[in-house]
Amino acid sequence: MSILINKETRMIVQGFTGKIGSFHAQDMINYGSTVVGGITPGKGGQTHLDRPVFNTVREAVEQEGAEASIIFVPPAFAADSIMEAAEAGIKFCVSITDGIPTQDMMKVKQFLRKFPKKDRMVLTGPNCAGTISPEQSMLGIMPGHIYKKGVVGVVGRSGTLGYEAADQMRELGIGISTSVGIGGDPINGSSHRDIFEKFEQDEETKLVLMIGEIGGSQEVEAGVYAAKHMSKPVVAYIAGLTAPKGRTMGHAGAIISSAGESAAEKVEMLQDLGVTIAPTPSAMGETIAKVLAKT
Repeated sequence: MSILINKETRMIVQGFTGKIGSFHAQDMINYGSTVVGGITPGKGGQTHLDRPVFNTVREAVEQEGAEASIIFVPPAFAADSIMEAAEAGIKFCVSITDGIPTQDMMKVKQFLRKFPKKDRMVLTGPNCAGTISPEQSMLGIMPGHIYKKGVVGVVGRSGTLGYEAADQMRELGIGISTSVGIGGDPINGSSHRDIFEKFEQDEETKLVLMIGEIGGSQEVEAGVYAAKHMSKPVVAYIAGLTAPKGRTMGHAGAIISSAGESAAEKVEMLQDLGVTIAPTPSAMGETIAKVLAKT
Protein backbone atom coordinates (compact mmCIF):
# COMPACT_ATOMS: atom_id res chain seq x y z
CA MET A 1 0.00 0.00 0.00
CA SER A 2 0.91 3.67 -0.17
CA ILE A 3 -0.81 7.01 0.27
CA LEU A 4 -1.91 9.54 -2.37
CA ILE A 5 -0.40 7.76 -5.41
CA ASN A 6 0.33 4.24 -6.63
CA LYS A 7 1.30 2.58 -9.91
CA GLU A 8 -2.28 2.84 -11.22
CA THR A 9 -2.69 6.58 -10.56
CA ARG A 10 -3.40 8.36 -13.86
CA MET A 11 -1.39 11.60 -13.93
CA ILE A 12 -1.26 14.75 -16.01
CA VAL A 13 1.32 17.53 -16.18
CA GLN A 14 0.14 21.15 -16.20
CA GLY A 15 2.75 23.14 -18.10
CA PHE A 16 3.49 19.97 -20.05
CA THR A 17 5.29 21.35 -23.11
CA GLY A 18 7.52 23.85 -21.31
CA LYS A 19 11.21 23.11 -20.72
CA ILE A 20 10.89 22.25 -17.01
CA GLY A 21 7.58 20.43 -17.38
CA SER A 22 8.95 18.35 -20.26
CA PHE A 23 12.12 17.40 -18.38
CA HIS A 24 10.35 16.21 -15.24
CA ALA A 25 7.45 14.61 -17.13
CA GLN A 26 9.97 12.44 -18.98
CA ASP A 27 11.67 11.59 -15.68
CA MET A 28 8.32 10.54 -14.19
CA ILE A 29 7.54 8.43 -17.26
CA ASN A 30 10.97 6.78 -17.04
CA TYR A 31 10.30 5.98 -13.36
CA GLY A 32 7.13 4.14 -14.31
CA SER A 33 4.47 6.68 -13.43
CA THR A 34 1.23 6.47 -15.41
CA VAL A 35 1.44 9.86 -17.14
CA VAL A 36 -1.53 10.00 -19.49
CA GLY A 37 -1.01 13.47 -20.97
CA GLY A 38 -0.57 17.10 -20.15
CA ILE A 39 -2.02 20.59 -20.34
CA THR A 40 -0.79 23.55 -22.37
CA PRO A 41 -3.56 25.97 -23.36
CA GLY A 42 -3.53 26.60 -27.11
CA LYS A 43 -1.67 23.39 -27.92
CA GLY A 44 -4.55 20.97 -27.50
CA GLY A 45 -4.63 18.19 -30.07
CA GLN A 46 -0.85 17.95 -30.33
CA THR A 47 1.29 15.08 -29.06
CA HIS A 48 4.24 15.57 -26.70
CA LEU A 49 6.46 12.82 -25.23
CA ASP A 50 4.11 10.38 -27.02
CA ARG A 51 1.21 11.63 -24.89
CA PRO A 52 -1.75 13.83 -25.82
CA VAL A 53 -1.77 17.55 -25.06
CA PHE A 54 -5.02 19.12 -23.87
CA ASN A 55 -6.17 22.73 -23.62
CA THR A 56 -7.92 22.17 -20.29
CA VAL A 57 -7.72 19.84 -17.31
CA ARG A 58 -11.38 18.91 -17.74
CA GLU A 59 -10.61 17.47 -21.19
CA ALA A 60 -7.86 15.32 -19.70
CA VAL A 61 -10.16 14.09 -16.94
CA GLU A 62 -12.96 13.26 -19.36
CA GLN A 63 -10.82 11.69 -22.10
CA GLU A 64 -8.00 10.03 -20.15
CA GLY A 65 -9.46 9.55 -16.67
CA ALA A 66 -6.80 11.78 -15.07
CA GLU A 67 -6.82 11.61 -11.25
CA ALA A 68 -3.65 13.46 -10.25
CA SER A 69 -1.84 16.53 -11.53
CA ILE A 70 1.52 18.22 -11.14
CA ILE A 71 1.94 21.97 -11.67
CA PHE A 72 4.88 23.40 -13.65
CA VAL A 73 3.12 26.68 -14.40
CA PRO A 74 4.77 30.12 -13.86
CA PRO A 75 3.92 31.73 -10.48
CA ALA A 76 1.55 34.36 -11.89
CA PHE A 77 -0.73 31.69 -13.37
CA ALA A 78 -0.16 28.76 -11.00
CA ALA A 79 -3.04 29.49 -8.61
CA ASP A 80 -5.51 29.48 -11.50
CA SER A 81 -4.05 26.16 -12.66
CA ILE A 82 -4.52 24.64 -9.19
CA MET A 83 -8.14 25.83 -9.03
CA GLU A 84 -8.76 24.55 -12.54
CA ALA A 85 -7.53 21.11 -11.48
CA ALA A 86 -9.81 21.10 -8.43
CA GLU A 87 -12.84 22.19 -10.43
CA ALA A 88 -12.20 19.52 -13.08
CA GLY A 89 -12.28 16.72 -10.51
CA ILE A 90 -8.57 16.01 -9.94
CA LYS A 91 -8.18 14.17 -6.61
CA PHE A 92 -4.53 14.97 -5.84
CA CYS A 93 -2.45 17.93 -7.04
CA VAL A 94 1.23 18.69 -6.48
CA SER A 95 2.32 22.29 -6.98
CA ILE A 96 6.04 22.38 -7.72
CA THR A 97 5.93 26.09 -8.62
CA ASP A 98 7.89 28.37 -6.28
CA GLY A 99 7.03 32.03 -5.77
CA ILE A 100 3.24 31.92 -5.98
CA PRO A 101 2.02 35.17 -4.35
CA THR A 102 0.67 34.63 -0.82
CA GLN A 103 -2.64 36.32 -1.67
CA ASP A 104 -3.08 33.94 -4.59
CA MET A 105 -2.65 30.97 -2.23
CA MET A 106 -5.22 32.48 0.12
CA LYS A 107 -7.67 32.47 -2.80
CA VAL A 108 -6.78 28.84 -3.55
CA LYS A 109 -7.43 27.80 0.07
CA GLN A 110 -10.79 29.59 0.06
CA PHE A 111 -11.69 28.01 -3.27
CA LEU A 112 -10.90 24.48 -2.08
CA ARG A 113 -13.08 24.93 1.01
CA LYS A 114 -16.11 25.35 -1.24
CA PHE A 115 -16.01 21.62 -1.99
CA PRO A 116 -17.41 19.04 0.47
CA LYS A 117 -14.52 17.46 2.39
CA LYS A 118 -15.04 14.04 0.79
CA ASP A 119 -14.77 15.60 -2.69
CA ARG A 120 -12.06 18.16 -1.91
CA MET A 121 -8.83 17.89 -3.89
CA VAL A 122 -5.73 17.17 -1.81
CA LEU A 123 -3.07 19.77 -2.58
CA THR A 124 0.61 19.63 -1.61
CA GLY A 125 2.93 22.55 -2.13
CA PRO A 126 3.53 25.07 -3.50
CA ASN A 127 7.32 25.09 -3.50
CA CYS A 128 7.66 21.36 -2.85
CA ALA A 129 9.49 18.38 -4.33
CA GLY A 130 6.37 16.28 -4.84
CA THR A 131 5.35 12.79 -3.75
CA ILE A 132 6.86 9.38 -4.43
CA SER A 133 5.70 5.87 -3.60
CA PRO A 134 8.97 3.98 -4.28
CA GLU A 135 8.96 1.32 -6.99
CA GLN A 136 5.40 2.35 -7.87
CA SER A 137 4.96 5.94 -8.94
CA MET A 138 6.47 9.42 -8.73
CA LEU A 139 4.64 12.74 -8.99
CA GLY A 140 7.51 15.13 -8.41
CA ILE A 141 11.06 16.20 -9.13
CA MET A 142 13.02 14.01 -6.70
CA PRO A 143 15.84 11.64 -7.76
CA GLY A 144 13.77 8.45 -7.79
CA HIS A 145 16.71 6.03 -7.71
CA ILE A 146 17.59 6.85 -4.09
CA TYR A 147 14.18 5.74 -2.77
CA LYS A 148 13.79 2.15 -1.56
CA LYS A 149 10.35 0.62 -0.99
CA GLY A 150 9.54 -0.06 2.66
CA VAL A 151 7.57 0.84 5.77
CA VAL A 152 8.61 4.40 6.71
CA GLY A 153 6.30 7.28 5.80
CA VAL A 154 8.09 10.60 5.24
CA VAL A 155 6.58 14.08 5.30
CA GLY A 156 8.68 17.21 5.07
CA ARG A 157 8.84 20.87 4.19
CA SER A 158 12.35 20.55 2.72
CA GLY A 159 12.88 18.59 -0.48
CA THR A 160 16.65 18.21 -0.12
CA LEU A 161 16.41 17.00 3.47
CA GLY A 162 13.85 14.48 2.24
CA TYR A 163 16.38 13.23 -0.30
CA GLU A 164 19.02 13.01 2.41
CA ALA A 165 16.74 10.98 4.66
CA ALA A 166 15.82 8.62 1.81
CA ASP A 167 19.47 8.04 0.93
CA GLN A 168 20.48 7.43 4.55
CA MET A 169 17.66 4.91 4.99
CA ARG A 170 18.53 3.14 1.74
CA GLU A 171 22.14 2.74 2.90
CA LEU A 172 20.80 1.09 6.06
CA GLY A 173 18.43 -1.18 4.12
CA ILE A 174 15.33 0.74 5.27
CA GLY A 175 12.61 1.62 2.78
CA ILE A 176 9.82 4.15 2.41
CA SER A 177 6.09 3.59 1.88
CA THR A 178 5.47 7.11 0.56
CA SER A 179 7.45 10.34 0.84
CA VAL A 180 5.39 13.55 0.72
CA GLY A 181 6.78 17.05 0.28
CA ILE A 182 4.36 19.65 1.64
CA GLY A 183 6.42 22.69 0.64
CA GLY A 184 8.12 25.53 2.42
CA ASP A 185 5.75 28.43 1.78
CA PRO A 186 3.78 30.14 4.59
CA ILE A 187 0.46 28.98 3.09
CA ASN A 188 0.49 25.45 1.73
CA GLY A 189 -2.15 22.98 0.64
CA SER A 190 -1.55 20.27 3.24
CA SER A 191 0.02 20.32 6.69
CA HIS A 192 2.15 17.73 8.48
CA ARG A 193 -0.95 16.79 10.47
CA ASP A 194 -2.99 16.20 7.30
CA ILE A 195 -0.39 13.74 6.04
CA PHE A 196 -0.05 12.10 9.48
CA GLU A 197 -3.75 11.17 9.28
CA LYS A 198 -3.18 9.41 5.97
CA PHE A 199 -0.11 7.53 7.22
CA GLU A 200 -2.00 6.40 10.33
CA GLN A 201 -4.63 4.83 8.07
CA ASP A 202 -2.02 3.11 5.85
CA GLU A 203 -1.39 -0.50 6.91
CA GLU A 204 2.03 -0.62 5.25
CA THR A 205 3.46 2.40 7.11
CA LYS A 206 4.98 1.37 10.47
CA LEU A 207 6.82 4.60 11.39
CA VAL A 208 6.59 8.24 10.30
CA LEU A 209 9.49 10.65 9.80
CA MET A 210 8.62 14.35 9.98
CA ILE A 211 11.16 16.80 8.57
CA GLY A 212 10.41 20.28 9.82
CA GLU A 213 12.07 23.63 10.22
CA ILE A 214 11.75 26.94 12.00
CA GLY A 215 8.66 29.08 11.50
CA GLY A 216 4.99 28.35 12.11
CA SER A 217 3.38 25.80 14.39
CA GLN A 218 2.68 22.93 11.98
CA GLU A 219 5.21 20.52 13.45
CA VAL A 220 3.95 20.93 17.01
CA GLU A 221 0.32 20.60 15.88
CA ALA A 222 1.28 17.34 14.15
CA GLY A 223 3.00 16.18 17.34
CA VAL A 224 -0.16 16.87 19.37
CA TYR A 225 -2.21 14.89 16.83
CA ALA A 226 0.29 12.00 16.95
CA ALA A 227 0.22 11.87 20.76
CA LYS A 228 -3.58 11.66 20.79
CA HIS A 229 -4.43 9.66 17.69
CA MET A 230 -1.45 7.76 16.23
CA SER A 231 -0.49 4.18 17.00
CA LYS A 232 2.77 4.49 15.03
CA PRO A 233 6.01 5.99 16.36
CA VAL A 234 7.13 9.37 15.03
CA VAL A 235 10.70 10.52 14.45
CA ALA A 236 11.40 14.19 13.69
CA TYR A 237 14.27 16.33 12.54
CA ILE A 238 13.80 20.10 12.90
CA ALA A 239 16.18 22.27 10.86
CA GLY A 240 17.41 25.66 12.03
CA LEU A 241 18.68 25.12 15.59
CA THR A 242 21.18 27.97 15.24
CA ALA A 243 18.89 30.46 13.45
CA PRO A 244 18.38 33.81 15.22
CA LYS A 245 14.89 35.31 15.49
CA GLY A 246 13.78 37.25 12.43
CA ARG A 247 16.13 35.38 10.06
CA THR A 248 14.62 33.88 6.93
CA MET A 249 16.20 30.57 5.90
CA GLY A 250 15.57 29.55 2.31
CA HIS A 251 11.85 28.87 2.49
CA ALA A 252 9.47 31.80 2.72
CA GLY A 253 7.76 30.07 5.65
CA ALA A 254 11.00 29.52 7.58
CA ILE A 255 11.09 32.62 9.74
CA ILE A 256 10.70 32.81 13.51
CA SER A 257 8.21 35.46 14.52
CA SER A 258 6.88 34.34 17.89
CA ALA A 259 7.33 31.93 20.78
CA GLY A 260 7.23 28.26 19.89
CA GLU A 261 8.49 28.77 16.34
CA SER A 262 12.25 28.32 16.85
CA ALA A 263 13.79 24.91 16.21
CA ALA A 264 14.88 24.52 19.86
CA GLU A 265 11.38 25.27 21.16
CA LYS A 266 9.81 22.88 18.65
CA VAL A 267 12.25 20.13 19.61
CA GLU A 268 11.44 20.54 23.31
CA MET A 269 7.67 20.52 22.67
CA LEU A 270 7.87 17.48 20.39
CA GLN A 271 9.96 15.53 22.88
CA ASP A 272 7.35 16.27 25.56
CA LEU A 273 4.75 14.81 23.18
CA GLY A 274 6.69 11.55 22.80
CA VAL A 275 8.32 12.24 19.43
CA THR A 276 11.87 10.88 18.98
CA ILE A 277 14.21 13.62 17.75
CA ALA A 278 17.08 13.11 15.31
CA PRO A 279 19.68 15.58 16.64
CA THR A 280 21.37 16.32 13.30
CA PRO A 281 20.50 15.78 9.63
CA SER A 282 23.17 13.09 9.38
CA ALA A 283 21.47 11.14 12.21
CA MET A 284 18.03 10.78 10.59
CA GLY A 285 18.67 7.29 9.23
CA GLU A 286 20.27 5.85 12.35
CA THR A 287 17.56 7.34 14.59
CA ILE A 288 14.86 5.70 12.45
CA ALA A 289 16.75 2.38 12.55
CA LYS A 290 16.86 2.48 16.37
CA VAL A 291 13.15 3.21 16.69
CA LEU A 292 12.21 0.58 14.11
CA ALA A 293 14.25 -2.01 16.02
CA LYS A 294 12.01 -1.42 19.05
CA THR A 295 8.69 -1.72 17.19
